[in-house]
Amino acid sequence: MAVIRFNPWKIAYKTPFGAVKENEVATFTIEVMAEEVVAVKLVIHKDFQTEKIISMKRQGEGQFSCEYFFNQRSGLYFYHFEIQTKKGDEVVTELYGATKEGGEGQKFSPFERVWDFQVTCYKKEEKAPEWYRNGVFYQIFPDRFANGNPNRIVNSPKKNSYIYATEEDDPLYVKDSEGEILRWDFFGGNFKGILQKIPYLKELGVNGIYLTPIFEANSNHRYDTADYFAIDPVLGTEEEFKRLLDTLHENDMHLILDGVFSHVGQHSRYFNVDGAYGEHTGAYHDRHSPYYSWFTFYEYPTEYASWWGIKDLPEVNKADDSFQQFIYGKEDSVLTKWTEMGVDGWRLDVADELPDTFIKGIRKNLENFSEKVLLGEVWEDASNKISYNQRRDYILGDHLQGVMNYPLRNSVIDLLNENKPPESVAKALMKLYENYPADVFFNNLNNIGTHDTERIFSELGKHLKKLDLAFAMMFVFPGIPCIYYGDEAGLTGGKDPENRKFFPWKNIDQDIYDSCQRWIYFRKEHALLKEGDVCFFYGPHLFGILRYSVNEYIALLINPGNYPTTVNGNLTFIADESPLIKEVHHRFSNRTVKENSYLLITSEQKRKSIEKYRSMTNN
Repeated sequence: MAVIRFNPWKIAYKTPFGAVKENEVATFTIEVMAEEVVAVKLVIHKDFQTEKIISMKRQGEGQFSCEYFFNQRSGLYFYHFEIQTKKGDEVVTELYGATKEGGEGQKFSPFERVWDFQVTCYKKEEKAPEWYRNGVFYQIFPDRFANGNPNRIVNSPKKNSYIYATEEDDPLYVKDSEGEILRWDFFGGNFKGILQKIPYLKELGVNGIYLTPIFEANSNHRYDTADYFAIDPVLGTEEEFKRLLDTLHENDMHLILDGVFSHVGQHSRYFNVDGAYGEHTGAYHDRHSPYYSWFTFYEYPTEYASWWGIKDLPEVNKADDSFQQFIYGKEDSVLTKWTEMGVDGWRLDVADELPDTFIKGIRKNLENFSEKVLLGEVWEDASNKISYNQRRDYILGDHLQGVMNYPLRNSVIDLLNENKPPESVAKALMKLYENYPADVFFNNLNNIGTHDTERIFSELGKHLKKLDLAFAMMFVFPGIPCIYYGDEAGLTGGKDPENRKFFPWKNIDQDIYDSCQRWIYFRKEHALLKEGDVCFFYGPHLFGILRYSVNEYIALLINPGNYPTTVNGNLTFIADESPLIKEVHHRFSNRTVKENSYLLITSEQKRKSIEKYRSMTNN
């Protein structure tokens, strides 16, 4: 049997690394060691298309290479190798494909279903605005952040809702026997509160805010939009929103809004179940309504398509031309109104529910403005996501510029809770890097907590050192870090609504705040953490992230375990050996990483600033 080696993570085997631009050439090289090699072939196909078989030429002792021209437009390409060797009179055929973890491949017999390697072919680079690439973001759930009114009075309380007695109350839902919400609950956070807390955010080091929905709605979360052109009165007025936006810009800060375009609220002016917007307004009451074509009725008016079967959220037909023009038409549309006002970008809620053509239409609208960014909520690897039986074009060009990086959050938790060994975590993150176009990978909004997840502090068992490590990973990782409000203050909580407590202004955990702030300032002081390439590495019980350029580096080595671990020259770097990597390896050798702690080293050019950082920490 032949000895076969191929690893797409190393340029000796595949160049360029990772994703390939449309109409560019990639070179594949595989090692085959056998008594006699009869043939080596690259078997490659574009997604859902016929395979092409390319004979590979011998380049040296045991090496076979070929080029492939990615000229069938953008999309995913999949490949494996077919190797025929001869032993005596017998010709043996073996296939060589991918492993589940990625990196170096494995053999398959001709009778097995081979796992293919993936190449993402993208249409164009996604250059995000400089302000975004230099950003440290902060996600605010507006009802739960700050109330700027005297005596904390709640603006325009909603009918059939209840208001908490104190900001320290734990949130809860009042539901009926079928699990439906009977009364929406409000703390009364508003724009005035955010405005008053800008100095706090600046001191923390934040220069970007991502707001969950702000438009008129019945609920506290406002994902049940009632009017896309109106600010929810609990938050304030349109004038107050404009004042907030202008003040942020005056302070060199930017604002991204949440675009919820998959569904609306059943009490919206577009559907209007209860008739609050007028007896003949909305699709529920009037088949001749201009909004009727937006919805799919199975039995008019009571049976209709809704988001995940939730009757409160009627699903919108995104293929409807009038809805498309309403949301992203060049004139008088939702996007145009708020973007013209000065909003700096949009995060698309449930991007899986939005057809690629719809996302492309949103992107085209934003191209009419300068320095805007478009992000999407995607929970998995966005390069190969299939939703509604369609392979998605999220990150191939002219769609999303980046996505929320939930795979990073999963890896942080898996590593720090020791659910998976460091090697598996390192390989999972490298595979993500391989699959994404480089610009998109560096544009991702990195989060370790959001309004849809358990609080990171709770996930880590309220372990202060592990939380510090989680901050370290987020701020050293490529992409744009985004703090979920209150994570820097020590908020805890499980699933919704426990993860949506009011910000503890009277009880901020100073140790956690200091930890988060140190990592923010460390990132902001080092351009390498915004622009530098990345290599993941690991050892027994240790995980590392190396950020580097031609002659500079910053390396973070984490021990997530409860016992000290000494580096005995046994670190594995998932990249080609180079003098820089060898130096990093040498400098970590024989050093001990304390339990639930880290080591941080830099190249000579960075050492003065790292000493300043070390003086601020106990590590």
